[in-house]
Amino acid sequence: MEIELKPATYRERTLYYKEEWDVNDIPDFILNSLYSREFGFDHIGQGPNDRYKTFTDPLRLKRFMKAKKPFAAYTSVAYYDKPEKRHGWEKAEFVFDVDAKDIPIRTCECKPGEVCDKCLKQAKEIVLNIGDILKSDIGFKNLNYVYSGRGYHLRVLDEHAMDMNSEMRGEIIQYVLGGKVPDMEDAKKLGYNKFNSYTLSFAYYQNFKNWMNYTIQHLKKDTPVDIDEKLLKDTIKYKDELPDHWGFFTQDIGPIRYKKLQEQIARTNLAIADTKVSIDLKRILRLPSTLHSKVSMKSMLIKNIETFDPFDKAVPKFVYERK
Repeated sequence: MEIELKPATYRERTLYYKEEWDVNDIPDFILNSLYSREFGFDHIGQGPNDRYKTFTDPLRLKRFMKAKKPFAAYTSVAYYDKPEKRHGWEKAEFVFDVDAKDIPIRTCECKPGEVCDKCLKQAKEIVLNIGDILKSDIGFKNLNYVYSGRGYHLRVLDEHAMDMNSEMRGEIIQYVLGGKVPDMEDAKKLGYNKFNSYTLSFAYYQNFKNWMNYTIQHLKKDTPVDIDEKLLKDTIKYKDELPDHWGFFTQDIGPIRYKKLQEQIARTNLAIADTKVSIDLKRILRLPSTLHSKVSMKSMLIKNIETFDPFDKAVPKFVYERK
């Protein structure tokens, strides 16, 4: 059965929260800190304007959800001493938000604002890459993957991550997404005087190359990206030389234009995830287990991101009952 990602009706929301939603499907890392989090709700599809809600136990939250059947439900990534006032900030999850509709270079034919199976698979591929870098290069271990309904949230709960300020989060985001052209002066200080950025294969130099190759391989002549027409055409022409022959690729593009290409791709890379979400210490995120009413999909904690298929795991029962 082909799943149509269209808005849920009020009747369908009612069915979902009456027959399918279970408060115990909310991840333990949220339930165990319920009293420290702010909740927000959107009741009519115009954004979460019902804010500063708090719940001291799961039963009260359950009663609220069953009664209100919200269009969307959110909870803070931050922990507060007084969440009803957003006072007494204690710490906040470090979040990466990859929304399929906002990927800067999509491989599908979706119109702006739409998502499909193909771009959702691309979003999953991206969030897996981010998770691998966070584990291997940054050393984070407590990674929680959530399907948001139109993409993926990666919620990092390592204590030393949750204590970070916005500036530190911004530095890590830039590293993880390949959002800055490597500084070869730093490499020279380490003794790599005879190397170029495309020949160094460790730490950030390798990470940037990987993301640059990823972006280049997804370019098409009509890709809406900030690269001038001639450079875009030549990049596509020679992209098959990557990732094995960076030297040949650089020569064919030309060293001056290659530097320009690096800078433009670095800016594109920073749009792979919503960086505003990552640095915002008081952000609210869609509550896992609840309904994304704009596309009629369930937001949910993912047990195995490698095998997860949203069209198998995250489709509400009412969708299958539609005529």
